[in-house]
This record gives sequence, structure tokens and C-alpha cells, in this order.
Amino acid sequence: MFPEQVHMKQISLLIALFFATIAYVTGQTINNEKSVVDFKISEFGIKTVRGTFGGMKGEIHFDTASLSSSYFDVCIDASTVCTGIKRRDEHLKNKDFFEVEKYPVICFKSDQIIKTSDGYITNGKLTMHGVTREIAIPFRYAQDTFKGTLTLKRLDYKIGENTGTFLVNDEVTLSITCYLKQ
Repeated sequence: MFPEQVHMKQISLLIALFFATIAYVTGQTINNEKSVVDFKISEFGIKTVRGTFGGMKGEIHFDTASLSSSYFDVCIDASTVCTGIKRRDEHLKNKDFFEVEKYPVICFKSDQIIKTSDGYITNGKLTMHGVTREIAIPFRYAQDTFKGTLTLKRLDYKIGENTGTFLVNDEVTLSITCYLKQ
């Protein structure tokens, strides 16, 4: 092999590695079969109702070395709400709560991602039930998995306004687990 051919092979290998790295950083795909948003909320002040949302889709570009160019633009399918009780689930889908036919998705779009001593925080806009509000989601990232927990007030999003806060607490805790495809 001539020295020019060896040199060209090395350059080709470096270019291939560069584009493979770019594809990994910008080509992150959500594993929507495994990713889930768990929620829990107090009912009557004595019982905790737990449930999930699935159908997570969207774009994630996350690079720990370049947080300024990283972002989340992710939605979940509101009709996937599941508490394990069919009658309750159907009630949550109607106009009293999520109105899934009118508002089929719940979406988060980040404005900023910052590093903290415990992991990261993403600031952005959460749109649910036709209402958009600024929120912050603290999260951790390891092994192609994002995990975050936050508390929201459902009445800020006009969800279940007619139920008051005696029957169903205003605060709901969300635990987000987003797996990336490998």
C-alpha cells in the first residue's frame, strides 16, 4: 500500500467516526414502548391514585458537552391515561379532565438545560389541556435514560376544575422516565 492510500484510509476513518458521533448526539430516538410518565395524586385526602401516560414521542438532542445546543421537544398521548380502573380512565379522558379529543397531546418544549450538582434541570414550556406554562424539570441522565420528577398544580392547567380540591388534590406528582433507543 502506498503512503497516500494509508493516509486517505486514516482520514476516511476519522470522517466516519466524526459523523457517527454527530449521528449519536443529534439522532437520539425515544423508545416510546418503554418510556412512561407516572403520576400520583391524593383523592379525598386519604387515598393516593396512581396512573401512567404512554405514547411518548418527539425529538431529543442531548449532549453533556454542549448543553446550549441540547433540547427536548417531547409529547405524550393524553388518551393513554391509565389508572387501572377502566371507568375512572374514561372519566379522566372526558371534558371534566383531559378532554383528549380536543387536546390529544401533552407537550414539553425546553428553552434551556443546565447542569446542577444533582444532575440537570431543563426549563421550558409545558402545554396541557390548551394551557401553556413555564416549568422546570430536574432530571438525571445515565445509560441512555432520562429520569425526572416534578410537582404540578392541575388547576393551573384547568384540569378537573369542577371537582374542587377536596375530592382531588390540586397537586400532582409526575415521574418521567424516557428511554432512548440504542
